[in-house]
Amino acid sequence: MTEPLLRRLHARGEQLTVGALPWVAPVYRAMPQVHQVIEFPFAHGGLQLRARRTLAARIAGSFDTAYVLPNSLKSALLPLLAGIPKRIGYLGEARIGLLTHRLKNPAKGMRPPMVAFYSALSGDTVVDSDRPSLQLPAGQVDEALAQLGLQRGAYDVFAPGAEYGPAKRWPAAHFSDLGQQLDLPVVLLGSGKEAALCEDIAAPVNALRPGQGLNLAGKTSLMQALCAIAGARSVVSNDSGLMHVAAAFGVPQVAIFGSSSPLHTPPLSDVAKVLWLKNEPAYQPPLDCAPCFERECPLGHTRCLNDISPGRVLSALHI
Repeated sequence: MTEPLLRRLHARGEQLTVGALPWVAPVYRAMPQVHQVIEFPFAHGGLQLRARRTLAARIAGSFDTAYVLPNSLKSALLPLLAGIPKRIGYLGEARIGLLTHRLKNPAKGMRPPMVAFYSALSGDTVVDSDRPSLQLPAGQVDEALAQLGLQRGAYDVFAPGAEYGPAKRWPAAHFSDLGQQLDLPVVLLGSGKEAALCEDIAAPVNALRPGQGLNLAGKTSLMQALCAIAGARSVVSNDSGLMHVAAAFGVPQVAIFGSSSPLHTPPLSDVAKVLWLKNEPAYQPPLDCAPCFERECPLGHTRCLNDISPGRVLSALHI
C-alpha cells in the first residue's frame, strides 16, 4: 500500500532508499523505483536505542529527506538520530519534535483508504486511481517456482491466515471445501505460525484429491511466496498482506472480508473480487455489527465469515 507513494517520489526525481524490517524487505525489492533497501536490525517492541544509534551513525549524511510511514514514536527516532534535515510524517505518539513536516492524522472514522493515506505524504494531490504495482523478472519467478515444484498458471493459491486474529479468517473447513472443488492443485501460503491451520485445509483436499493440497506455510522465504503468488492462476485470501501482494501482481483473486472493511484496505486491482456481507442488502439479518475491527467476534457467531459459502467463492473466481 506504500508503493504508489514511492512511485510518485521516484517520478519527480527522488532516489529512494527504503528502510524496512527483514520480513517485509523483499516486497520493496519487487518495486523497480526503489534504488536500495536497508534491512533494519531491530526486534519487535521496545525503542532499542543502541541499535538505532548504531545504524544512524552509519547512514548519517547520506539522505536529505525521510518519509516516516508508521505512526509510532520509535519509527521517527532513526531519521532524527541520523540528522536527516527534512523529516515528513503524520502526527502521533508525541512526535512533534521528531518531525520537521507534520501532517494532521485524520480521526479513525475519517481516515481515507491506506493508499491515499500514505500517498499524501508526497505533498501532491492524491488521485483515487492510484494502485499498487509489484514487478519481478520472469526468470526469477520461474526459478523460484521450479524450486517449489510449481508451474506457472498450473495451481491456485490459498492464503488462509490473518495475523490480526480469527475475526478476519474465513473458516478452514470452507477453504477445504473450496479446494476439493477446484480442478488444479492448491498451494497454501503463510507463516510458520499458520502451518497447522494450512494443514487442516490441505489434509481433506489430499484425502479426496491425493497430492493436490500443497502446504508451504513456513516453508518458503517471503520472496518465494511472492513468486508463487505471481505465478498462480488465482488467489483466495482473507484481508491480509498477501491479499495486497496478489492485487499488486494483477493476479485474479477473491478477497474475503469479515471484521475489517474493504472501504479502508481494499485489494486495488481490476481482477480482484471482494466478498463482504456487510454491503449486501439481500443478506439478512443485516450485519449491523460490521465492521467491528476486533480480533475475535464480540458476539461469538462470526456470521460475517461463516455465512460466505465455498460455492459463493467458487462462483466469484469464474473458474
